[in-house]
Amino acid sequence: MTLLPNSPAARDVAYLVHPQTNLKVHETQGPVIITKGEGVYVYDENGKQYIEAMAGLWCASLGFSEKRLVDAATQQLSTLPYYHQFHHRSHLPSIDLAEKLIGIAPTAMSKVLFQASGSEANDTAVKLIRYYHNAIGKPEKKKIIGRLKGYHGITMAAASLTGIPRNHQDFDLPLPGFIHTDCPHYWRYAEEGETEEEFATRCAASLEKLILDEGPETIAAMFMEPVMGAGGVIVPPKTYYEKIQAVLRKYDVLVVADEVITGFGRTGNMWGCQTMGIQPDMLTCAKALSASYMPISALLITDPIYQAMVAESEKIGVFGHGFTYGGHPVCAAVANETLKIYEERDILGHVRKVGPRLQEGLRRFSDHPLVGEVRGVGLIAAVEVVKDPKTREPFDPAAKVGTRVAEHALEDGLMVRAMLDSIAFTPPLIITEAEIDAIVDRFGRALDRTWAEVKAEGLSNVA
Repeated sequence: MTLLPNSPAARDVAYLVHPQTNLKVHETQGPVIITKGEGVYVYDENGKQYIEAMAGLWCASLGFSEKRLVDAATQQLSTLPYYHQFHHRSHLPSIDLAEKLIGIAPTAMSKVLFQASGSEANDTAVKLIRYYHNAIGKPEKKKIIGRLKGYHGITMAAASLTGIPRNHQDFDLPLPGFIHTDCPHYWRYAEEGETEEEFATRCAASLEKLILDEGPETIAAMFMEPVMGAGGVIVPPKTYYEKIQAVLRKYDVLVVADEVITGFGRTGNMWGCQTMGIQPDMLTCAKALSASYMPISALLITDPIYQAMVAESEKIGVFGHGFTYGGHPVCAAVANETLKIYEERDILGHVRKVGPRLQEGLRRFSDHPLVGEVRGVGLIAAVEVVKDPKTREPFDPAAKVGTRVAEHALEDGLMVRAMLDSIAFTPPLIITEAEIDAIVDRFGRALDRTWAEVKAEGLSNVA
């Protein structure tokens, strides 16, 4: 379908036009200007209230009005508003935060490097992977594996790791040295009669073939989100991580866990690695690290990687890496307070209590004529809409059916995110069961309104 603007004004209504009938079939709104947040709600410039069921961009874990974080930022601004970490300088907020992160890491980690975004954290990981292999005398070991539908950010390196075509198109990406293995989406890609374990075995065999075809001596690392986020909230099948990690260890390939979305309680554990059984050599995190009140990210590395970095830096005379705002004292102070709140309020326990409410509530739509699959864990979930649930046939992307669902939800005061035809949910971790029920109810109405449109246009195979 084509987008036909109703007027040149940026916020005016536009229409989706059916390619065959040339009729206006669906309205789509221009930008929604958000002016206020409170708890799990945000408000637009007209005062309309929305449940923010995406926590912004998977990230506002403590909602939009946590005074303790505001106070932490204000206090730090009044004492040391900025300082760097170059030339053997540091400051207490970043030191304290690094120690806390090492203390709660899912596996034994040695050091922390700070950045301002998840993309920067993954980009830094790529640089250190190269630095590490140069240091240990394996300069040919540089290729890095991502996964189809994986998402790791939008810098040149992070976008190259990402396995989503729209993040590559016309950016001349991915860069050389970045390769991709299968997407572990059982519902979408399993063969008929194949169990989850058999599908996981096939994914592992495909990964091993990729490594052998490329040359094991050239493969440096593999990046993985415990639960794949922007690619559609994909939860890998049983035994998947066990089997692929065995392949990676066999060929001396580093495991990098991208916990930018899943870190700090989203899956019901502090780390998605703990939920999924991943033992990383490097771990990146951001978003909920500061509940997104300030921009900060971190890369955690094991001691063997750190020791190699030290040796290489001593050899060449410098470690030539760093960011002006890496470990910014105000950002670090807010992150420290965020971690205190998680512990004091038992946010992990809360997620374990209310997470099933979200998962079960959304699964009531499994038999809806638009729905192919409902998937998720903890407080991250997705509903995938399809043309034919029995055959899993997707809609023509031009029909923008997922976008329609999200827009109907928006009309009803619910913010979700359509990633093509997968509708994502990652509400703030403080959400209550009553608020989850409201999400489910409003989403159900959005599904029904979209189904009425789809039927009227003859887009579905379901009678």
